[in-house]
Amino acid sequence: TRPASTRPWTRSGPCSPVDRRAAHLVRAGSGRPRRRVMYPGRVIGLDLGSRRIGVAVTDTGQTVATGVTAVHRGADRAADHRAVAGLVADYEAVGVVVGVPLSLSGAEGPAARSIMAEVGELRSALGGEIDTVDERLTTIAASSALRAAGRSSRRQRAVVDQTAAALLLQTWIDRQRNLRGMTVD
Repeated sequence: TRPASTRPWTRSGPCSPVDRRAAHLVRAGSGRPRRRVMYPGRVIGLDLGSRRIGVAVTDTGQTVATGVTAVHRGADRAADHRAVAGLVADYEAVGVVVGVPLSLSGAEGPAARSIMAEVGELRSALGGEIDTVDERLTTIAASSALRAAGRSSRRQRAVVDQTAAALLLQTWIDRQRNLRGMTVD
């Protein structure tokens, strides 16, 4: 058996590891890992908002992200996390990526600290590792894209969160390709 740190945490069983060399890359001077390389399979992306959690999922080859739903927040955050856990199980995801809204300077502001606290809670609820990605301005970019596609502001609400989740998950996918030495078209 593999050590807990290299075992996928889904219920679908063990997967073959991808190139582990990239998982050990360290951002210059920070001492923190850059980006983890997940096992092959679907990855769930989450845009944690105050009213809704946007959800996106990759294909099994982790090449494209698609927005799938938005989980409406309730008064009980644990219930929200159980809903996310259900989606992880439904899609047989091998990993979860959460967008963190860093400030324009790249610093962690109050919103980012709040999201990181929730990421810790999600780790406990899901029982596995969660990767994070900078999601600066993804909701604004999603709204602009939907507006350009002819959606009114009122009709955007239903899909803007899942579109933002798809944008941040696609950012994560592209960075993973770069870590593996693949070019992004």
